[in-house]
Amino acid sequence: MSNNSSKVGRWIAAGLALLGLAAVFYNLVIDNMPKGEIRQIANYTAWNKETLKIAETIPVQDGGRIKPLSTFGGFKMLSLHGARSMEIKDGSGKPVKITPIGWMMDTLFRPLLAIKLPTFRIDNSAVLEAIGVTVGNKRDRYSYADIEPGREKLIELAKSYEAIEKGKRDPVQDQLIALAYNFREYESLLGYFGFARTGVELRGSGKNGGPDQRADISAVMLTVPQIRESVAQTTAQGLPMDAHIQSLMEQVIDAANNAKFGIIILPPADPEEKIWFSAGNAIASSIGAAKQSPQLAIHDIKMLETTARAVEEDEGDFRTKLTTLRDDLVKRAEARGDYKHIALEVDFYRMNWFLNALAFYILASITALAMWTLGAGTAGRVLFWITLAATVTGLVLCIVPIVQRCIIMQRPPVGNLYDTIIFIAANVVLFSLIIEWMTRRRFALGIAPILGTLLIILARRFEVGDANDNMDPLVAVLNSNYWLTIHVLTITLGYAAGLLSAFLSFIYLLTRGLRLFDDDRDMRRFFTRAVYGMVCLTLFLALVGTVLGGIWANDSWGRFWGWDPKENGALLIVLWTLSILHARLGGYIKEWGLHFAAVFTGAVVTFSWWHVNFLNTGLHSYGFTTQKGTLWIFYGVILAILLFGVIVQALEKNRLGRKS
Repeated sequence: MSNNSSKVGRWIAAGLALLGLAAVFYNLVIDNMPKGEIRQIANYTAWNKETLKIAETIPVQDGGRIKPLSTFGGFKMLSLHGARSMEIKDGSGKPVKITPIGWMMDTLFRPLLAIKLPTFRIDNSAVLEAIGVTVGNKRDRYSYADIEPGREKLIELAKSYEAIEKGKRDPVQDQLIALAYNFREYESLLGYFGFARTGVELRGSGKNGGPDQRADISAVMLTVPQIRESVAQTTAQGLPMDAHIQSLMEQVIDAANNAKFGIIILPPADPEEKIWFSAGNAIASSIGAAKQSPQLAIHDIKMLETTARAVEEDEGDFRTKLTTLRDDLVKRAEARGDYKHIALEVDFYRMNWFLNALAFYILASITALAMWTLGAGTAGRVLFWITLAATVTGLVLCIVPIVQRCIIMQRPPVGNLYDTIIFIAANVVLFSLIIEWMTRRRFALGIAPILGTLLIILARRFEVGDANDNMDPLVAVLNSNYWLTIHVLTITLGYAAGLLSAFLSFIYLLTRGLRLFDDDRDMRRFFTRAVYGMVCLTLFLALVGTVLGGIWANDSWGRFWGWDPKENGALLIVLWTLSILHARLGGYIKEWGLHFAAVFTGAVVTFSWWHVNFLNTGLHSYGFTTQKGTLWIFYGVILAILLFGVIVQALEKNRLGRKS
């Protein structure tokens, strides 16, 4: 092959790779963004950064663990808004970027502003049309105030659709039910501090025709013993409860119910009590069977009242009250041993490690493509070092947060589907760099950042779609650090090796099709040896991991093997890779056959890693998810690659036949 045709092939390969990255980027950033204009909100003022820093480290209990308010707000915002940031314009038209903690502070302390924020992501305007709400684009974001006129219809329809079997609902019905749940959940946050803002009305206390006086909930809680005594006396005399007392107690009960959910923010006094309290729980404890000390409950409610009311005054005064609240909660949480990793978790999300890693991987992908295109000259050598530096930096920016997550979670790095993506992303890049170190042919270095980019994007898409805190405790059957380390990590490393072997073979087929290495048989042999080695590694890790999984299953469920879908998926990887190696050793497949089989390994690994989670059956029920579109696209890509390879092989045989 001439140098000119080789250069053309290199440019074509680089162009195809750039188009692929651009398509992925478009799908991630543009296609998934609602099309509405930036909302302008009169009288909106951004929170002071110092106020937000204080609020970030307030501990709350959610999902079975103690976490920062910033984490809680981040995942609530992600589930409702579909993103961890929100852009609006203030009254003067100045752009304002609202972070999760800023959004949560608005929701809790400035509800009259919060109801105007475009909080709810609606992917299908038919959902709003069904409840009589005026809509804009098919996909857009709407505020609570936009949707509130259709609230009653929304709740009514959601109740009727819930009676329909889940598999028989259409997408609009499912989305309407989800919106109803999200709407009610947001209402619980908006009204959480309602008791602090309004207190209770002392009916009949007005003098000379004036308005009735109001009292703090905490003040009423102080008088509960006297109220109980008065009620007991009237009951003993056979008299009805005093109307004023009855009204007062009804208002207190309503306040407790309105603040029962939202955020669980109050550590209990009893160190043996694992469940924290909401404000509503604390209020209810004063009028019912108290699990919480009445004095502590009164103290907590008074502190919450003082903080919530201070926001109506100067923000500096509010910040002082918020600091007092935060310090009190932190001191109590530390005494219980519940505050160990809060600061680390705040820094984890503030640093945005994986987004920064993605930036370096994208840079390295571009320079790698340029390196392949320009060849081995001076420019190529410079690009090699730039690619290496950017890839290693991206890898470090993946490893550091994985380690931090282990410290925060107090478990090994893999326990759910999200964990597997970021762990595989780091290890695929690491394996590629090891291959590059062993071969020094630049092809593995070029592959590393591209795979890193694709997997980090997959992780971000999954996190947005799932919108759950993946650092929450695992279900009981998985909560074993020993087995998570020796079984789950082994299997996940096998996934990484299998995916890398598939991608290496894809690059091999692409380069053969573009005739890049027709004059470099050594390069083709390096590719083949690398793929063969990764298939061997995949088999070893999958086999060992499957056996260890069986031992764990016997320990947990009393049987080694139960033909569970996840078990069958792992067995498929073992049988497929074993077949490849036997066919290779027996001479049934040669160079082309090995690469075809390795490409298909990507589909086998994906089925075991992801597809079995869609079957909604089996004991491994911790990874179910609902969005299947990306999976079928991936299978389609695998099929297209194999067809491309078959065509290339046929053309090459035809060309060699003409030469002979």
